[in-house]
Amino acid sequence: MVRIDPTIFAKFLPLFIGFSRNDAFVPSSYIGRGVITAQLLAETITFETTDSRTGKPTGTSFLPAEAIDRASKGNPIEKAKLAKDGTSAFVDVYEYAAKIREGKMTWEEVEAADLNTRLKFVGMLHRDKRTPGQFMLRLKVPNGIVNSDQMRFYADCVEKYGEERGVIDITTRQNIQLRGVKIEDAPDIIDGLHARNQTSFQSALDSVRNMVGSPLAGIDEKEMVDTREFCNALNDLVSLDPVTQTRGNPMWGNLPRKFNIAVSGSRDDFSHTHINDIGLQPCPHATTGEMGFNVVLGGYMSIKRVAESIPADIWIPADRNSVVTLSEAILRIFRDESDRKDRQKARLMWLVEKYGIKEFKAAVIKEISSYKRGVAVHDAQPGPTEPFERRELLGVHKQKQEGKSRVGILVPTGRLSVKECREIADLADRYSYGEIRLTVEQNVILPNVDDDKVDALLNEDALGKGSRLQVNPGFIEGNVVSCTGAQFCGLALIETKANAESIAKKLEELVTVDRPIRIHWTGCPNSCGQVQVADIGIMGGPARKFDEATGKMMAAPGCKIFVGGRIGEDAHLSLEPFKEGVPLEDDILIPELVEILKTQFGAVEKKAR
Repeated sequence: MVRIDPTIFAKFLPLFIGFSRNDAFVPSSYIGRGVITAQLLAETITFETTDSRTGKPTGTSFLPAEAIDRASKGNPIEKAKLAKDGTSAFVDVYEYAAKIREGKMTWEEVEAADLNTRLKFVGMLHRDKRTPGQFMLRLKVPNGIVNSDQMRFYADCVEKYGEERGVIDITTRQNIQLRGVKIEDAPDIIDGLHARNQTSFQSALDSVRNMVGSPLAGIDEKEMVDTREFCNALNDLVSLDPVTQTRGNPMWGNLPRKFNIAVSGSRDDFSHTHINDIGLQPCPHATTGEMGFNVVLGGYMSIKRVAESIPADIWIPADRNSVVTLSEAILRIFRDESDRKDRQKARLMWLVEKYGIKEFKAAVIKEISSYKRGVAVHDAQPGPTEPFERRELLGVHKQKQEGKSRVGILVPTGRLSVKECREIADLADRYSYGEIRLTVEQNVILPNVDDDKVDALLNEDALGKGSRLQVNPGFIEGNVVSCTGAQFCGLALIETKANAESIAKKLEELVTVDRPIRIHWTGCPNSCGQVQVADIGIMGGPARKFDEATGKMMAAPGCKIFVGGRIGEDAHLSLEPFKEGVPLEDDILIPELVEILKTQFGAVEKKAR
């Protein structure tokens, strides 16, 4: 067993000395933790404490001895992270790209563990089963706010890959994913993102994912908290190195699993806190009236389990110090104590259940107190009880600012062509001062549109007849959400985006409904399309269909149908399928959906009117 040379890490120690342990915005456990771990483990386990190419500590160097020991005996991904740290994977991307451009290697010669696993730390996910040699590049877009220059850059990045593969997707985390990216092009894209104050680092695999906030932050007359500052601060906590001020924070470079945080700004809960590991729900303190957050924990979706978040009986003030400190405390406990053997049990909910909710609360409070930042933690406060109806995001709506409106635009299934991406950028420049908001429903909002320019916006060709982009779509086609599907994802059992868009249009032609009906599609049980929160959820699955040629029932692409999920204050997950084994053919699936719309949602067939 090779010993760790403590001098390798020691020469980086001066980088940490200038930061106070009480600095609320520099993670307190950043100081010294790697040195202690290295000394504890020098005799038993070999791992790098720093990366010689970046000069940064590795993600592993922040783990306590016990966690590293469990990781060394854990699942294959844990062992791969110990063998080759993910926080410096971006250096490999640059080196691979240079060699490919120079003709010294091909993408097929990239080390397999890098190609399909480690490059995910840079946000690069190889689509080996669907588009070998091409990647999906996932960004970090805190609070889902982008601008016209960034949108044009996205279009420029993927245009060379063609209309089928070079597309831009808006995700269910208010995020952007670029499709078709090749390794040799990645450095220019990454540099371009960083020049535009964005990054893809630590956006995939075992990282804290995109920070979700209110798409109406700062413009909503019913806003309780402006989520923008909190999403940006949390994004910096997890992906900005406090020492070098460069993107990629090694402190969170070796989590046991992915981690989701959502900050809600109003009673609408546009950020879906109930399906996030940490959900911050705005609520005033019952005694003082100070605005703060009730905290819910553990919500997630996976192939083995779907769990709704549970109340943590914690309330914190709605200030930057409190929000960052609470999140850091929970992340530290999660990082160091969660399962590193069974990835299906490595989500926060399992750790909370292992502790017990009262005991986990006590552990969080103890951790927060150890940071000595003056953060007060209270018991959860009673939420408002007066009636409240969740509002719509599509269409034209008045803002709290005099003479301004927000205009929500449908992007069917979140899929944007290069042309559409540029059209949205142009609209933003003309009407919303270049600003664009993304929603978890995979649509966009143009904020701060002058009221006297709304009609001109609505008459733009980009929003006109024949365009996929619409301001006032039907109640069904305007509320469709979809995962990537079989076009790009090797896990998907069915194609989702094309089916979701086409079937929604056909349903609009067949029935009339009196309210928005949310139909979510997901290609597999991982439920990236979040079918359990939908009014109607369609999940890819096995089915059988009579084959006339053989006279037998044969396997066919099919789906499970979920009914009755809810979002907002009254959130509820629909966990059991309403119907299973439905073949994914229009002449079978559409009648099933029409019947569900009629019996469960009061739809009326148009031909009967």
